Formats: sequence, C-alpha cells, structure tokens
Amino acid sequence: MSLIKEFREFALRGNVIDLAVGVVIGAAFGKIVSSLVADVIMPPIGLAVGGVNFADLAIVLRAAIEDQPEVVIAYGKFLQTIIDFIIIAFAVMMGVKAINKLQNMRKKEEAQAAAEPAAEPVPSDEVKLLSEIRDLLKRES
Repeated sequence: MSLIKEFREFALRGNVIDLAVGVVIGAAFGKIVSSLVADVIMPPIGLAVGGVNFADLAIVLRAAIEDQPEVVIAYGKFLQTIIDFIIIAFAVMMGVKAINKLQNMRKKEEAQAAAEPAAEPVPSDEVKLLSEIRDLLKRES
C-alpha cells in the first residue's frame, strides 16, 4: 500500500476528523477564556487590590540599555495564564460531568428496559371464548 493511500485512510477516519474539530474549537475556546480573564475578570480584581494591572506586574532584572530591551520576569502575565487554565479546566470538567451524567442516564434506562419482564399479552375476548369451547370439547370427548 502506498504511503499516500495510508495517509488518506488515516486522515479520513472519523476519529481523526473529530479530533481535528476538537482542537480547533479548543483553540477558539482558549482565546475566548483568555479574553474573559484579561478583559473582564482581571480589571476588577486589579481595581480591588489598588488599581494594579496584572499584565504589567513584573520584576525587572536588568533595565534597558541603549538598543537592548529590559530583562523582566513577567509574573503578572503568568498569573493571568494560571487563571485562564483554571477556568478552562473547570469548563472542561463541567462538560465531562454533563456528558457522563447523560451516559449514565441512558445506561439506567437501558438497564430498566432490559430488567422489566415482558408483560404477557392479555388474550382478547374471542381467544378466551375459543379456549373455553376447546376445553369443553375436550371434556366431552
């Protein structure tokens, strides 16, 4: 089998396409959460702690010298990244929890359906009458 055929079969499997879609959606979700943290959550927190912009928090190791930029440890951006991670992890956990709950509900419904004995069909009046006639004929013969 040629390498191109193998790659085409691999790339067109449902799982690979689902994974690709998940990665793209995850990247977009990450950008949304980053914006939420940087633009909505951190400004009020910064205001509450004295008007600090967390993105600007840094430790300067060496000031800028002529054409060389300053060397800093940008721990404020790191704090924002940690908050991004916590929000994304929480959202993923809630999504997985919801999916597991739905799967458990489906399994319970299937187990209930399998556990319930099939109700015996109730014979119609005609069948009852014919059964009685049959029984009477057996007794007479």
